Amino acid sequence: MTLRTISLALALLAPLTIAAQSELTPTQMEARAIFKQLIEINSSYKDGSTTPAAHAMAKRFLDAGFPAADIHVLGPAGDKDSNVVVRMPGTSKTLKPVLLIAHLDVVEALRSDWSVDPYILTERDGFFYGRGTSDIKDGDAILVETLLKLKREHVVPERTIIVALTAGEEGGGGYNGISWLIENHRDLIDAEFCINPDGGDPLLKNGKRIVRPVQASEKLYQSFYLTVTNKGGHSSMPTPDNAIARLAEAIVRVSRFQFPVHLTETTRAYFERSAPLQVGQLAADMHAIASNERDSAAAARLSASPFYNAQLRTTCVPTMLDGGHAPNALPQTARALVNCRILPGETPAQVRAVLVRVVDDDSVRVTPIEDSKPGTASPLMPAIMIPVEKVTARIWPGVPVIPQMETGATDGYRLRDAGIPTYGLSSVFLDVDDVRAHGRDERIMVKSFYEGVDYMYQLVREVAVARP
Repeated sequence: MTLRTISLALALLAPLTIAAQSELTPTQMEARAIFKQLIEINSSYKDGSTTPAAHAMAKRFLDAGFPAADIHVLGPAGDKDSNVVVRMPGTSKTLKPVLLIAHLDVVEALRSDWSVDPYILTERDGFFYGRGTSDIKDGDAILVETLLKLKREHVVPERTIIVALTAGEEGGGGYNGISWLIENHRDLIDAEFCINPDGGDPLLKNGKRIVRPVQASEKLYQSFYLTVTNKGGHSSMPTPDNAIARLAEAIVRVSRFQFPVHLTETTRAYFERSAPLQVGQLAADMHAIASNERDSAAAARLSASPFYNAQLRTTCVPTMLDGGHAPNALPQTARALVNCRILPGETPAQVRAVLVRVVDDDSVRVTPIEDSKPGTASPLMPAIMIPVEKVTARIWPGVPVIPQMETGATDGYRLRDAGIPTYGLSSVFLDVDDVRAHGRDERIMVKSFYEGVDYMYQLVREVAVARP
């Protein structure tokens, strides 16, 4: 699950309020039934499995008339954690497919922590409660319902539409479903671009819709160890060369260092589109930095916000510390973990070189914990931006569409690395003051779920179905 970009919402304003819930349509009733079925299958890795959920969704597609040859339940882990891929063939010989993804797995939920059973869909006081309601079984259900509705209405798309509901996004399963499909069944999911509801959450503040993000890039997660070793000795006879002291000095240097400002297409568009929604100095600074990323005064003021700072540059922060082996011994080893979130276009090797220069001490080794590939950004191409803006204006008029860089991570980065541009486009509004993904009593607004069903259906039609 991605870290949700909640601070974005706190900076934006728009005038619309939530409409009253109407009686359920047949489409909404079916979507709710799918949602309930998914929530009530425990698909956490420790105590559950995604395989029953994958088979349940496959059966729904079979029952709706999808050919068995277009439905695939598969994965490397036998009966433990499977993925399901469904294809709706299009008529075009030239247009590549559109891929729609969401993950079936959820994080663990303890019944003792919750006020309701986390594995029962509970509707109460205008909310759906249950593990995965926001991360991301609402997205799974909405994607399934989108294809079922298209089939029911005898719609034949121009682009082939592919839905992949996968395992392993939350970790713990030994493999990631998207990566496994890329490596072993690329032909099943290859597409011109991907829509990922596990990102780009539309956001509410005080009951008002404030933004429709398009998550077009993510920072790369990469950690480094700073390590100092020496011969140690008895603590009654200190020496000038102390591993903990040297490491402490290195940590201070790293924590005080700021990487240079570097805007990407996504973050420049974010500041450009956000500036008109602001007033005063903030509006001026957003406009200035979008026009000239070397405007140090504007960058300094914006950097006072952790969210804006993370949009402007690569960040590295010490997060873990370990040193010494006995209270009466000089430390032989001291080590700190520095977690970096690297901008698309910058490499782990470049960041390591910067850390070595900043530490400026040959006794401090800077080593990567894992080998990560440089992140890539998805271009803000018309094939996705025009449909998003059109559907947003139609369903939520006045809500701004703003490109966004996620400072956390989703499965989208795996697809971008594989050459498939991916856009985080959840269709379910979240309240910025009530985000409970991975937490107790996870919930979403009932109204927002049903609106999301309609939004995603219309968006998929815009990107995949030829106009008459």
